[in-house]
Amino acid sequence: MGRAFEFRKARKFKRWAAMAKTFTRIGREISIAVKEGGPNPEGNMRLRTAIQNAKAANMPKDNIARAIKKASEKDFEGYKEIVYEGYAPYGIAVLIETATNNHLRTVANVRSCFNKNNGSLGTSGSVEFLFERKCFFQVKKTEDIDLEELEFELIDHGMEEMFEEEGDENAENEDAKGPSIMVYGLFPNFGSLQKALDDKGLTVITSGFERVPMELKNLDEEKEAEVDKLIQKLEEDDDVQNVYHNMG
Repeated sequence: MGRAFEFRKARKFKRWAAMAKTFTRIGREISIAVKEGGPNPEGNMRLRTAIQNAKAANMPKDNIARAIKKASEKDFEGYKEIVYEGYAPYGIAVLIETATNNHLRTVANVRSCFNKNNGSLGTSGSVEFLFERKCFFQVKKTEDIDLEELEFELIDHGMEEMFEEEGDENAENEDAKGPSIMVYGLFPNFGSLQKALDDKGLTVITSGFERVPMELKNLDEEKEAEVDKLIQKLEEDDDVQNVYHNMG
């Protein structure tokens, strides 16, 4: 197995356990997508992906439509995407993706989380080089899928890694309760892989982008708990979309 597999295996806590937090995060992603490429998902790949992920999280259709309508209004200021970087205790690199309408509030909150949990907020570029940006697709696994054939086909479209993943009985989406196939590729290959999966008629449960650490750093249980405390505090902030780290 490759780095993407080890990365997912190492994520020991669920990021978006609270439904309200999930809907807030996806709502902001929809808003950003509409501002970037318009309200039509057919011609806006990012919006199409956001809607897909909203459905996977069982976000009500009315909420999705409301988010699109609001972001389409001329006087809607929208959100700015800002990435923050820093170090948790014991040299663990942390990268935080945010979507904010008040960057002063956001940076103050992020800095406070680091300071109160024995970490340090760094400058731009201080840890980003330790991660590689990847695109991913979680595909529903069915009996008629030939994994070897699928792997060979997707390699031509930029796939780097593919592996099976067990289902989650507690998942909101029915398709995610059964086994699935994870497909990873480099960031620029998202569109090509998405089209290839669509052409084959496969059911994509979720898709998006992740920052996969080049190497994972293992800590003992006590130190790991200390780092987890910082990560969880960051993820509780409404402006935070994703938190990545290189703790194994």
